[in-house]
Amino acid sequence: MTSTYVSASGKRSDADVPGFNASPALAASLQAVLVDLIELHLQAKQAHWNVVGRNFRDLHLQLDEIVDVARGASDTIAERLRALHAIADGRSDTVAAGTTLPAFPAGVQDTARVVDLVVNRLRAAVATLRGVHDSVDAEDPTSADLLHGIIEGLEKQAWMVGAENVRT
Repeated sequence: MTSTYVSASGKRSDADVPGFNASPALAASLQAVLVDLIELHLQAKQAHWNVVGRNFRDLHLQLDEIVDVARGASDTIAERLRALHAIADGRSDTVAAGTTLPAFPAGVQDTARVVDLVVNRLRAAVATLRGVHDSVDAEDPTSADLLHGIIEGLEKQAWMVGAENVRT
């Protein structure tokens, strides 16, 4: 399968390189995942800087774990896009225009609220991953395998962070 991809500047990409090339649909699906993962790591870092309250230190450190997971996953997806000769677009305007994650509130946030906000964003990112999974799998099982690992990691983080607000 070969496709021609044109960058935002109108220049041709390397899509005519021999080998497997992402279709426009596959590239769009992976791009949707990429922007949500970038937004997730930015929002988790915003929360990390501005969280206050009970159990501050543990949550502060856990937010950095989420940042690391999301950054690593975004890099994996961006590199997969490039391996498939598609364009990875992580520019801030692209991320802001394309993310499905709700905006993170400005200012200092209490730990209990941050837990709920971050779990909500983790679940939103997972929803994007699950939403594109089947179409990605139909075209490229290798990329779908990457999505599986990312889903597992984000769902684990949602469980671990969300447990903070569970009352028995």
